[in-house]
Amino acid sequence: MFEQAFKNIDDVLWKEAGCTTELDYVEQSSWLLFLKYLDGLEEDRATEAKLEGKRYSYIFESQYRWETWAAPKDKNGKLDHNKALTGDDLCDFVNKKLFPYMAGFKQKSSGPNTIEYKIGEIFGEIKNKIQSGYNLREIIDHIDELEFRSQAEKHELSHLYEAKIKNMGNAGRNGGEYYTPRPLIRAIIQVVKPKLGETIYDGAVGSAGFLCESYDYIKNANPKRSTVQDKALQEKTFYGKEKKSLAYVIAIMNMILHGIEAPNIIHTNTLSENLADIQQKDRFDIVLANPPFGGGERSEVQQNFPIRTGETAFLFLQHFIKILKAGGRGGVVIKNTFLSNTDNASVSLRKLLLESCNLHTVLDCPGGTFQGAGVKTVVLFFEKGSPTRKTWFYQLAPGRSLGKTNPLNDDDLAEFVKLQKTFADSTKSWSVDMNTVDQETFDLSVKNPNGGEEVVHRSPKKIMEEIAKLDAESAKVLEKIKTLL
Repeated sequence: MFEQAFKNIDDVLWKEAGCTTELDYVEQSSWLLFLKYLDGLEEDRATEAKLEGKRYSYIFESQYRWETWAAPKDKNGKLDHNKALTGDDLCDFVNKKLFPYMAGFKQKSSGPNTIEYKIGEIFGEIKNKIQSGYNLREIIDHIDELEFRSQAEKHELSHLYEAKIKNMGNAGRNGGEYYTPRPLIRAIIQVVKPKLGETIYDGAVGSAGFLCESYDYIKNANPKRSTVQDKALQEKTFYGKEKKSLAYVIAIMNMILHGIEAPNIIHTNTLSENLADIQQKDRFDIVLANPPFGGGERSEVQQNFPIRTGETAFLFLQHFIKILKAGGRGGVVIKNTFLSNTDNASVSLRKLLLESCNLHTVLDCPGGTFQGAGVKTVVLFFEKGSPTRKTWFYQLAPGRSLGKTNPLNDDDLAEFVKLQKTFADSTKSWSVDMNTVDQETFDLSVKNPNGGEEVVHRSPKKIMEEIAKLDAESAKVLEKIKTLL
């Protein structure tokens, strides 16, 4: 229905000098999609108010509504070319009037969970990169073809938008920041099993894949919901935080397209919150997340945490443990070196996790699970409130090299989901009693006793020594080549 419109938009953006990457394509189509969506939402609300004999108060002043500046129609419902802005006039209006007006909503709003606040947040952070007013006019015409009214339309648009995010996730080495493979997310959700009425949180929300897939999972598991339950699902179930402007915009748009009208996503640096300030009212039933790796967090950020480290993901893990309610459940992606690093922070964090939570399952993911990320990962499944007695490991081995053209799929994870229910042993899975783990290092890197590959995690020191050795060898080869020239 709408696939051609998306292709046409990308074709125009490809010609645009201000847009050079997939990230730009998604960002620029996102703010336009958002405004088109709001136009439809306003029209629906105005119609409802009219049927109830009430007067509807529009969010936007008349000149800033989509129907006025973007797609004015004639009496036949066609684009009115006499009123529609184009060229420099369109760019001047968007850059000098529309964006400043939209950004002003942040100050006018009553709170961060309102749609007005999100409008202000989005347009205060991103910029219009489409420099040609003629290209912008062409894109607006394609966006105007899209409709958000019916569930079928939203469903198709959400799939197309997910495909764009996936392409962005495959673009360059930072793709993993924005995109966690959906088959992996679905498998994590099937293990954690979120229920209707529980609160679900992702403090590194990215493109909101965990929240969107959880929404679909809960809806499918509870087809006969009451109006009250639907309202709670919309407004009081899914929560997220995101530091980066582009990811924040994408998360909002992705959740809207999945059917959550005013997503509870806050634009903030999650790690700037002091753990000591988290109270019972701030806690959640479930944490699902793929926090960013590396990072090198500043010392003032590290001071918010009992275990201080520059590794971003390790700070996030402390945050997730703290923000879970007693009995709360977590499914968190993290670098596999977390299982074996010997530095003080890693050892202390493993000790904290094992003593304060039941780490019941570890899923070991193969290389290539995340496109462009260049690191191997594991997924930690835990329940807060009781110490770990035994941990079940599963070594995911799809039997092929994963890559851009051969990504992870749902079938690859089917056995893991099935065996995890009973913590069954197999050639790829085994259990480890915590009494057998070194009580000083809490090293969790374990050899598969049932025949699979041994999971070998080299220490950072060993890796650095090998890099130095290889650099020295390269230098010798270069010297030899120089003597031959």
